[in-house]
Amino acid sequence: MSKLRAVLIGATGLAGQQFIAALQNHPFIELTGLAASPRSAGKSYAEALRTANGMTAWFVPEPLSAAVAKMTVISGDDVKGKDYDIAFSAVESDVAKDLEPRLARDIPVFSAASAYRYEADVPLLIPPVNAAHAPLVREQQRRRGFKGFIVPIPNCTTTGLAVTLAPLAERFGVKAVLMTSLQAMSGAGRSPGVIGLDILDNVIPFIPKEEHKVEVETKKILGSLQADGASIAGHDVKVSCTCTRVAVLEGHTESVFVSLGRKATVDEVVAAMREWKGAEVARGLPSAPPQSRWIEVLDDPYRPQPRLDRDTHGGMATTVGRVREDGVLENGFKYVLVSHNTKMGAAKGAILVAELMKAQGLLG
Repeated sequence: MSKLRAVLIGATGLAGQQFIAALQNHPFIELTGLAASPRSAGKSYAEALRTANGMTAWFVPEPLSAAVAKMTVISGDDVKGKDYDIAFSAVESDVAKDLEPRLARDIPVFSAASAYRYEADVPLLIPPVNAAHAPLVREQQRRRGFKGFIVPIPNCTTTGLAVTLAPLAERFGVKAVLMTSLQAMSGAGRSPGVIGLDILDNVIPFIPKEEHKVEVETKKILGSLQADGASIAGHDVKVSCTCTRVAVLEGHTESVFVSLGRKATVDEVVAAMREWKGAEVARGLPSAPPQSRWIEVLDDPYRPQPRLDRDTHGGMATTVGRVREDGVLENGFKYVLVSHNTKMGAAKGAILVAELMKAQGLLG
C-alpha cells in the first residue's frame, strides 16, 4: 500500500520539528515536502536549521534523520496542494488564516494553529473524546467548496483537561469546571518564546488568550454533532480557568476542580477514568497508547509530576493523581493532571487526528 504524501508547512520551527520527529517511520504517512519562510527556501533542511554562529537549531530530543536533513525546503507560498495527499500546518495563526484554506481547496489540512478552531463548520478533534464530530468536514466542504478540509487540534492546555473530563461527562455528567494550569515553557515555542531571565525563579501569572481558548474549546469538544451534521452544539458545562507559565521544559500540569451531575465516590471517579477507552474508532491507531489507555491514574500522592509522567505511553496519555472529594462544589471532586503539551497536545495529536480520519474514510 502506498503511503500518503504529506507536506509540512512551518518545518523549521519548534512545532515543525516535533512533527518531523513524530512522523519518522510512520506506517502510512510519508513526509515528502518541507516548507518554511522564503529565507529557508532552496536550502537543504539541515542548512535551513543552521544559525549564523554555526549551530544546527534542532531542538527536539529525537535525532534528525539523514533523509530529512537532505530534503530541500520550499517556500510556504509555493506549496501546491495537488502535489500532496495531506498537509500538516505548524505555522502561526496569522499565516494559517490565508495558507490553510488555499491548501484545503485540494487536500486535507491538519493544523496546530488556532486560526479556524472556532468556526462553526470546523471540528476540533481529540480522537478518543469526540471522533463523532469528524463528519462535520463534509459540511465544511459543502459550504466552502473545498475538496479537502481544515481540521485544527485544540490548544495544548485544553487537551489534557478535555481528555480527563470526557469519562466523567459520560458516566456522571459535568456541570462546572475550575482549573489552574502550570504550563511548560515549550508551549510558547522558541520564537519569541519565554525569556529565561523572566521565568527562572518565577511564575508568569498570565498567558495571553489562553484562558479564553480553554473555556471555549472545552465546551466545543465535549459537545455533540447536530443530527443534520451541519454544526456542533456546545456542552453546557461552565468552565473557568487561570493559566500560568512555569519553569518546566515540557508537560503541562493542571489542578482541576469539577462539579459532577450526580453524586459519586472517589473510587467511582477513579474507575471511570481508568476504565475509559474512548471512541472505538480511535483504538489501535498507530499513535494511540497501548490498550487505549488514554488516562493513567496514579495512587502516589506525589504524582503526577511533569518530569516523571509527561512521556507516559509516548506522551499520548494524560496522567492523573490526587483524586479527592471537594467540599465546596456540588458533587465536587478535584485532581491533578499532567499532559504532554508538545506530543498529545501538538504534533502527535495532529497526526493522531489524521490517522482517525483515514480510519473513518474521510480522507478521500
